[in-house]
Amino acid sequence: MRENDFFKLQQMKKILLIEDNVELLDNTAELLKLSNYEVLKAENGIKGVELALEGKPDLIICDIMMPFLDGFGVMHSLQKSGETSDIPFIFLTAKSDRTDIRKAMESGADDFLTKPFESIELLKAVETSIEKKQRRKGFALEFRKANPVCAPSEEAGGKLLQLLDRDSYNYRKKHLLYTEGQRPAQVYYIVKGKVKIYKLYADGKELITNILGPSDFIGYRGILEDTNYLDNAQVLEDAVLVMIPRQEFLQLVREHTEIALQFIKLLARSVAEKEKNLLNLAYNSLRKRAANGLLQVLDKFKTEQAGSPSIGISRENLAHIIGSATESLTRTLSDFRNEKLIDIRDGKIYLLDEARLRGLLN
Repeated sequence: MRENDFFKLQQMKKILLIEDNVELLDNTAELLKLSNYEVLKAENGIKGVELALEGKPDLIICDIMMPFLDGFGVMHSLQKSGETSDIPFIFLTAKSDRTDIRKAMESGADDFLTKPFESIELLKAVETSIEKKQRRKGFALEFRKANPVCAPSEEAGGKLLQLLDRDSYNYRKKHLLYTEGQRPAQVYYIVKGKVKIYKLYADGKELITNILGPSDFIGYRGILEDTNYLDNAQVLEDAVLVMIPRQEFLQLVREHTEIALQFIKLLARSVAEKEKNLLNLAYNSLRKRAANGLLQVLDKFKTEQAGSPSIGISRENLAHIIGSATESLTRTLSDFRNEKLIDIRDGKIYLLDEARLRGLLN
């Protein structure tokens, strides 16, 4: 972007600054005004929400720790309104705890600054957030031109991420993303790694209903149906995920028919897979269920080593997929090994005769 064009862009932008420290509020406002931004000031969260609804700013910079209504409350209030739900949000806080950073980003913030901050840090964050919003608008126009018929396709997921332009985060193995009964706050998109979706029963038994990997979405059903989570999601191996806040996801689904159709397609596919799995659990022998479980995981996460496809999954998790005790599954896998259907080494299961395994399902 040329320098003259950038300053023209700045002159058109209105920033709402919400901060209960009057001295910091005035000093930060002065800095932004000197940088050719129009500034609205609010000394508390309630006033900030009122000004946002009235003034429709291009960006909101908001303190987290405030009396009456904190920064998260401000964001929640504004996300409920269609007129303010897509305004970029930068959080300010005196805390540097990583939990606050994660909570801020999960709630849908575009950036996060810890006080005291340098002037250049603030201006860079403002510039980046405004440019991101401009790019999102540009992607939306390109997306509509490229998809005039709005046909559902596998590319919709990638286009959705382009429209969002969000950062990704690293999650360690066994990190719990959400639990049954929680209110959905965001949709997750897997860039790398695996996540298991499972149910827990009163007796403590676990049944894995799905294992998801790169390019899969998680948690969208509860948001689309406006219900609490009906299952649990846990990182199965170290993963990289993109978080899409609830209101931002719903807005994109409403505005882009092609994205809505893609998620309808995903919901239909999910229902069909669950029906098939229920029939498998209800009517098939342990031997057939074990073969089906191996092939399900293989179809999603196949890797080739030494000429044979292999899958990396623990026996415990595989048992939770097929609805069996780990000991029973171990005996069945031992039978498969003796029959030269599989081999087990270095923590992986190698499928030596995939055709015969598939034949067991008939």
